[in-house]
Amino acid sequence: MCIRDRYQRRVRGVFLKMSEAVCKKIAVLPGDGIGEEVVREALKVLDAVQDLFGHTFERTHCTIGGAAFESHGCHFPDATRETCEKSDAILFGSVGGPVDQQDQPKWKDAEKNALLGLRKTFNLAVNVRPAVVFPMLSHISPLRADIISKGVDVVIVRELVSGIYFGEHGTDGDRAWDVMEYTADQIRRPLQFAFQAAMKRGKVLTVVDKANVLDCSRLWRRVANEMAPDFPEVSLNFMYIDNAVMQIIKDPSQFDVVVTANMFGDILSDAASVLPGSLGLMPSASLGDSISMYEPIGGSAPDIAGMGVANPIAQILSAAMMLRFSFDLEEEARLIEAATTKVLEDGLRTGDLKEQGGNTVGSAEMGDAIVAHMKALKA
Repeated sequence: MCIRDRYQRRVRGVFLKMSEAVCKKIAVLPGDGIGEEVVREALKVLDAVQDLFGHTFERTHCTIGGAAFESHGCHFPDATRETCEKSDAILFGSVGGPVDQQDQPKWKDAEKNALLGLRKTFNLAVNVRPAVVFPMLSHISPLRADIISKGVDVVIVRELVSGIYFGEHGTDGDRAWDVMEYTADQIRRPLQFAFQAAMKRGKVLTVVDKANVLDCSRLWRRVANEMAPDFPEVSLNFMYIDNAVMQIIKDPSQFDVVVTANMFGDILSDAASVLPGSLGLMPSASLGDSISMYEPIGGSAPDIAGMGVANPIAQILSAAMMLRFSFDLEEEARLIEAATTKVLEDGLRTGDLKEQGGNTVGSAEMGDAIVAHMKALKA
């Protein structure tokens, strides 16, 4: 029996109605490189959520990427797909191998086959990437102190399964082409999420496009303006992609929620990923029709794989996003986020976050500390 009465509780000064206990199935895809290590810490945090709130998370581990190629001869096996289909969410680690081995069958197109395969199979049409500069980690951000002092907290929403990446591609001698195409329905979905996200945040939504050149961008603007009356509290504005890439570095505090097409989102979210100072702090969600996937945005980092030193925070925060978006467990997600902030305030640092002369902890120690703070905050 997974349902019991709950009561209100305060987390970091905010009263939340506690959810009923739930039973959920999670497909766990650690993948390659550091994936196994950081996923292990995220599962440790989910174990703590189970203990603290009475939930049940049934986990099934599957192979993906190079790890799958070794056992199945392909990067996205049917067995993995079938497990994902039977699950409520996918917790994904990382995919890919050493740069100098990309011509080997195990690694050739591993990321493309695995990630695009998952996106297409489950129509993971909306990608969500928060980019936050933690005040206690301002020393690792490339931004000037006066920019950081304004506050950097941006959510980038990217359409993920259409546009030029999924259009027609071809080469004929000295001629090549890549086709970008969008329908209004394909545009409405990320816009709907972005408007809703803005309503829960600062109520400012920026649509990034290239409407001075591209018909697809003009369609994005038309659909956004058509939807805007349903969200009268949200201030809607538009910005060209070339200007947006500059502004996200020059003055990121002007942004609240940003939404854009697939290719522009790829560019803009990668630019924003440098703001916190480490990819180890950057979680993401890819939201689908019936199942969604949660993963850190960093790569497999094969050079440090197996050493136990990788920063697990992005993976842990991705698990928090899973609780929020797939399981509707807001208090649990906030507890993980609050505990992570507290650990950083206490001065714990993995190697990528190290201050000059400071000490560092490994992946397991960081995971343990976050769990300890979760229990303390919940007490």
